[in-house]
Amino acid sequence: MRYVIIGAGAVGGTVGGRLAQAGREVVLVARGEHLAALHEHGLRLRVPEGESRYRLPAVDGPGPLGELRVDDVLVLAVKTQDTVAALETWAEVPVAGGGTAAGRLPLVCLQNGVESGRLALRRFRQVYGVCVWLPSTHVEPGVVSAAGSPLTGILHLGRLPHGTDDTARRIAADLEAARFEAPVVPDVARWQYAKLLWNLGTAFEALCGPAADEAAHTLLTRVRAEGEAVLDAAGIAHTSPAEQRTARDGKVTLVPLDGAPRGGGSSWQSLARRTGTIEADHLNGEIVLLGRLHGVPTPLNELLQRLANRFARERRAAGSLPVAELVRLADEAVAAAG
Repeated sequence: MRYVIIGAGAVGGTVGGRLAQAGREVVLVARGEHLAALHEHGLRLRVPEGESRYRLPAVDGPGPLGELRVDDVLVLAVKTQDTVAALETWAEVPVAGGGTAAGRLPLVCLQNGVESGRLALRRFRQVYGVCVWLPSTHVEPGVVSAAGSPLTGILHLGRLPHGTDDTARRIAADLEAARFEAPVVPDVARWQYAKLLWNLGTAFEALCGPAADEAAHTLLTRVRAEGEAVLDAAGIAHTSPAEQRTARDGKVTLVPLDGAPRGGGSSWQSLARRTGTIEADHLNGEIVLLGRLHGVPTPLNELLQRLANRFARERRAAGSLPVAELVRLADEAVAAAG
């Protein structure tokens, strides 16, 4: 199979680089300065074993590829706010022998949150969800870093809305040859919703930096408790912390990388790169939406969603909001919610 990585940033670039390292055929889809750097220097992948460079085909869309191949796997790794545009770009691309990508090719949503899979199912027949546990960074054009060892990441994989098949197992086998663990599960959404609860803290990290004191950890506990209450009210199952620890403990340990910038998760990186957008609408905003649908107040997640969007829109620096100020705003939001 050939893997077309649509969005070769931190997660997509790492998966693409590792697959190429394992001898799989990979095409990277990128834009702007990142695409220019990929053309000029190739993909620079920094991992605990050192830095490698991969001269891979890099394009800005489907045009340069012509007809897609029947053995292509489209890997959607853009941020959720860019999903609709990507689906519109790729859905009607012709496939050799007839038909279009939406009708004939597997689409793997290698993304945070749960919204992209729903959006994809509106257009593509064969959609796979992934619970992404992959610490990686992309803040410099042409360069991605992944500090996990001995595994680079853990990627639970399954059909959406549920189920497994031979395609999922073939993709998982390629990922496992590329230093990932890729369990094929019939209930991938259950893993994705558990990861969503964890990702409710990414807006905090983007605003204030990594949680480093008791006040920060206490606020994050409150934010995630809101999320759990909403999922319970909605009757949405998610894996327990104990099940997640059993699946992950000791498998992905962060190792300091020479020359790699220190930073935070995907939302922090969006502010650090001054992209102007952030995925809070589809992380904290997912909890806000479900809360409104099921009558559960979510003042803390509403606050984080609103502030993260403001920081992105105003291109404010990552980590520039004092924790004490955010705690004050959080207490006011809870009081105002009654």
